[in-house]
Order: sequence, then C-alpha cells, then structure tokens
Amino acid sequence: MALKGNLRDFSIVQLLNLINLARKTGTLSIDHRGEHARLSFKGGKLIYATLGESERQLVSALRQSGLITEEQARTIRSRAGARSDKELGLLLINAGHVTQQDILKSMQSHILDTVYPLFTWDDGTFQFESREPRVDDVITVRIDLENVIMQGTRRLEEWERLQEELPDLDVSLKFADRPQTSLRDINLNVQEWRVISFINPRNTVQQIAQYNNMSDFQIRKIVYGLLQAGLVEIVKPEPEKPERTEAPERVPPKKRRPDVKRNVIMRLIDRIREL
Repeated sequence: MALKGNLRDFSIVQLLNLINLARKTGTLSIDHRGEHARLSFKGGKLIYATLGESERQLVSALRQSGLITEEQARTIRSRAGARSDKELGLLLINAGHVTQQDILKSMQSHILDTVYPLFTWDDGTFQFESREPRVDDVITVRIDLENVIMQGTRRLEEWERLQEELPDLDVSLKFADRPQTSLRDINLNVQEWRVISFINPRNTVQQIAQYNNMSDFQIRKIVYGLLQAGLVEIVKPEPEKPERTEAPERVPPKKRRPDVKRNVIMRLIDRIREL
C-alpha cells in the first residue's frame, strides 16, 4: 500500500527522516505547483532523483561540473541517439573524455542539486511506493540521508535569507568601478567564472542562470557572494538593440545565449594586477 499525503501535513524533512529511519526501498513522487519530482531509495539511501526532466541526466551533470563545455554537451546529445546514461557513460570513459570517478562525483552533485530545492516546497502532494526502483538504465549513487537532511535544512535557511537579499532575478549586473575588497583573496570556482563571463547590463541574472542550467538558489548564492565582495553592482537591464536585418531571428528568451564581452576576463585580470 502506497503512502500518500500533502506537504502541508508532512514536510520533506519528515518524509526523508521516515525513509531513513525505516531503511525504506522505493520511490517518492512529489507534485508541487506544476513541478514533479521523483526520488529513488535503496535501503534508506538516496540513489537517484529527477525534477521535471527526463531520465537522461549524465550530460547535464558533466556540464554543471565543468567537465565539458556547452558546445561539447550539445554534440554529445546529438550523437547519443537512444543510448542510456549507463551506455553513454561507458563510451565517454572508453574514449578517455572522463573517468568513472568524474561521472559518479558529477552525478552525486547533480542529484543533490535536484533534491535540495525540494526543501522549500511547503505545499503539494506526495506518494511513496515501497517497491524496487526502476533504475536499470541510469547511473545511481548511494547518498546518506542524514547528510542530505542536514544540508537541506541549512540550505532552506540560507535560501530564505537569499530571497530577502535578492528577491528579483530580472535585474542585471555590472563590474564595480572601484572594488570594495582585494581580489587577491577571492577564489572563484567554475560556476562563478561562468557567471562572471556573462556579466553585462544587457543580461539579466535570470538569463545567466537559465543558460548555465543553474537553479535559483545557485545563481542567488553566487551573485550574493559577488555583491558582498564588492566585485559587481546591480543595475537595471539595458534594452536590446534591434538588429537591422530583413528577417530577424526570433530566439525564445529562455534559450537565448546571454551576451559575452570577450575582454571581460582580461579586464578582471588587469584589475587584480592593479590591486
């Protein structure tokens, strides 16, 4: 018999605690305002998760980890055909593009990034089916739920604070004319460099996040860090200049590649040298 209910009565934290303590095996399905999440468990361990996307997540996971570029991701997807993630992963390993450890680490990060936003869901319906998950064609990992619950709770608190600090993502960023802190002490990760490469008054924070497959939490955290470091400032988005062409290409805003200034990294390096 399936366990069903509403998140107003039984929170994500309570559900995960129940699955963990009872060492349950099965699949938890959650619906929240048009979004659908599915979490798979084995003996109380989280092994797989999806959020409004297909079963094939390997390419997205490798892209988010910075192991492949967006262009490489498109090429792999176009050539993958009907191959499952397991088959595709084996091909990439045999070709020397990534290692097995690269894949497992990327998938673990991707699964966690899928689950953490669920902690903010305070309404919706859920259903837990106590049966062996169907994960034959996907790449699974084993993640302790104790750590997921602890980190998810911390992220919920951080999420609430970030929403207060950055309530609107339809704003743009520009580099501060006079940085308030020394850039020598700032260590940027791959995702932060991606965001920096798209900083331009014509690009909204939302567009940057969508192009880089970042969640609202991820982009808010990065932008907040850059603001606190005094590296960037919030500005109103500049209107796009219409191109004089006979048949202008219409690209949906969600898929449009944000403008990139080619000298942006060089400008940043020059500023570091000046400090």
